[in-house]
Amino acid sequence: MRYIGLSEVSAVTLRKAAAVHPISDLQIEYSLLSRGIEESILPTARELGTGVTAYGVLSRGLLSGHWKPDRELTGNDFRGHVPRFQGENLRANLALVDALEKVAKSMGITVAQVAIAWVASRGTDIVPLVGARRRDRLAESLAAADLALTKDHLAAIEAAIPAGSAAGDRYPSQQMAVLDSER
Repeated sequence: MRYIGLSEVSAVTLRKAAAVHPISDLQIEYSLLSRGIEESILPTARELGTGVTAYGVLSRGLLSGHWKPDRELTGNDFRGHVPRFQGENLRANLALVDALEKVAKSMGITVAQVAIAWVASRGTDIVPLVGARRRDRLAESLAAADLALTKDHLAAIEAAIPAGSAAGDRYPSQQMAVLDSER
């Protein structure tokens, strides 16, 4: 076997797996609203030389700058079951996005671009994974690759969305209970 990658594992599991075979990459959710990896998972990945593919960098659309509080979610849209997209949690999270939008506007870019660029700025060992349903949104996201955030930009972004400020879990409680990365 040449390369092994893991998804959504804890630092303990990553370390155990690396003791058997080097782990090339860890796929895990990482964004301004989902920063749980910073405490132990990311330092462990770096210690072991494991790269990180960060998914959910736009927090399932919350950090796109295109989410509206009155948006209706269809029955098959799983975000309708995600605590971050419900009631007061959604309102609180959209207030964070509003603060981030002010930062983005001051930089002459979009909310999505600043959110993607922030993840990319966390280290050369982290690759933000972005997706889009429309070409214009893909172009918007790809433009973030050309952005270089300064210390002042990073400070403004951190002030807009401080670590731990997201309201609600990233998955329903039943799913959170089985995610190794949340242990």
